[in-house]
This record gives sequence, C-alpha cells and structure tokens, in this order.
Amino acid sequence: MSTVLRLGFLASHGGTSMRAIIGAIADGTLAGKACLAVSNNRDAPALRFAEAAGVPHRHISATSEGGEAAADLALCRVMQEAGAEWLVLSGYLRKIGPATLDRYRGRLLNIHPALLPEFGGRGLYGRHVHAAVLAAGRSVSGMTVHIVDDEYDHGPVVAQREVPVLSGDTVETLQQRIAEAEPAFFVEVLQSIATGELIPRPN
Repeated sequence: MSTVLRLGFLASHGGTSMRAIIGAIADGTLAGKACLAVSNNRDAPALRFAEAAGVPHRHISATSEGGEAAADLALCRVMQEAGAEWLVLSGYLRKIGPATLDRYRGRLLNIHPALLPEFGGRGLYGRHVHAAVLAAGRSVSGMTVHIVDDEYDHGPVVAQREVPVLSGDTVETLQQRIAEAEPAFFVEVLQSIATGELIPRPN
C-alpha cells in the first residue's frame, strides 16, 4: 500500500526530473499528485510543461515579490495553499528561504549530479560538478537525492546511485550520461518513499 505523495515542484529552467515525475504519476507508476509547479524564471519551459500537463503553476521571484524574503513567504504560502506536502527541486537555482525550509523541513528533496558530500557546495553545479570529478581522477561518479537544508548540497543523503566514469570521458559526456539517468532515479526514490521502504530523515 502506497501513500499518495502530494508534490510541489521548483524549477528554474526545463525541469527534467519534474517532467519524469509528473509522467510517472500520470501513468500510475508513482502514487502521487502534482499540486503546483513554481519557477523563479517567468519564461521557464517547466512552467509551459506544467500548463500543458494540467498542473497549476506560478512564477515567484524576488523581482515579482519585491525581495527575497517576500518571495520566500509567497512560495511557502502558495505551496501550502496547493496542499503540497513534499517539495521537489528540479534544477532550481535559488537558495530556499527560511520560511519554506521551516515549513517543509525534512520534506524538501533535491537531486545532485554527483556523489555527495565530496562533490557538492557553492559553485558545484552543472558542468562544474563533472569537471571537478574528472579533475580528481575518480573512476566513479553518480547522483544523490538529498534533503535540502540551509547550506548548498549539505542536507542528509536519502539515496545514491553510482555512474562509472569511462576512459576518455569529457565534462560533456559525463554530464550527459548522468543527466539521462537522473529523472528515472528520482522517480524510483519517490516510489520508495511512497511505499515506506525509504524514510528520509533530517538532521
């Protein structure tokens, strides 16, 4: 028996993992409800996808709300009003504010394109992550679903999956291989949370 996960999504651009999760809900492989998608980018393709999928969506940013603190309060409010019980970050490039962190503590999930805690922190996003892995000479990279807290890539690890670093890999090839694997992995992790097999535990 699975619990229905009531999910809110945060995306700054395409929202690739968000798309996969909404697709899994639609085809019945994930017990969930997509309550709301929010972007800090008014022109984000993620918002257009949400609209096409029939998912409520909003643009909320420091610019639209008159400051970072106001945007944080607005985000927290609209997610609560939409009935979201878990927040999923899908390429969301803004730090989560204190009101949202407090309300959703332990239920804010992000996927990072490397194995934490080694390859995380401020500045380690996108191609920078993969460049750091290659520079360190690692034979394995991967992806990490973790709980979001008030530090970049710092919260407790929920689940990880390794991806081999192949001979001749470039930043671009490693980035592509991990990016292709991330959405399905995020769906799997949410499925395990819904069934109770996996229980995220904040610090």
